[in-house]
Amino acid sequence: MNSIAAIFYRDYRQRITNIGFVFWDLFAPLAYLVLFGLGFERGLDASFAAADRTIGYMAFLLPGVIAMISFTVALNASWGFFMDKDSGIFYELLTYPITRTQLLVGKICFNVLLSLIAALLTISLAALAMKIQIRWDFLWLAAIAAIVTTAGWFFVFSILAIALRRMDSYNTLTSAMYIILMFVSSMFYPIADMPTWFRAVAYANPMTWQVDVLRFSLLDIGAPTASLVEAAAFTAVALIALGLAA
Repeated sequence: MNSIAAIFYRDYRQRITNIGFVFWDLFAPLAYLVLFGLGFERGLDASFAAADRTIGYMAFLLPGVIAMISFTVALNASWGFFMDKDSGIFYELLTYPITRTQLLVGKICFNVLLSLIAALLTISLAALAMKIQIRWDFLWLAAIAAIVTTAGWFFVFSILAIALRRMDSYNTLTSAMYIILMFVSSMFYPIADMPTWFRAVAYANPMTWQVDVLRFSLLDIGAPTASLVEAAAFTAVALIALGLAA
């Protein structure tokens, strides 16, 4: 068993001992899509303008929910990482014959798989039960986006998990990031008509890049060139975060 596979197996064993977190990762986004999306769609008379197209709000929200899955899975994985450090197991792992990069990549592999399963469940429900028109021929792009973004967010949160010593500091900072990054982005509303200051912050937000790529791959909303640039930018952030965390 190689180093990454060993860390993958360890993280799998660790995560399944807390079924609550796994259940939250898999099914909480479905609740957002059904309850939040359905309520707004009815309030908007089932029509919503995005990028010169009129679609249902649930369809507009779907890529945001997929992004939320990646973000939440990565956050929960980093919490386990923080607990490893808090208990001292992390320092024991550093004595094993594995590199720090292998440790980080191995820890995220199982969580990437979890993110893909949750995304598939959500997209299937959206297509079958809510009749959202999915761009199936570009589903592979959405899968790649889910993989890269789950890993990227985990590497970002790992920097915090390693650097911060107090659990209350870690929880406060990650909770603040959870709120700010999601609501100051294109996840819940188009940002083209928002105030200038909001657009400037939102366009610099990696969460916006993630949602825009998913919206393009799943719904064919947005320009291909812009989506490619945003995908490249998020990949660069993920690699930088991996280097800093390692």
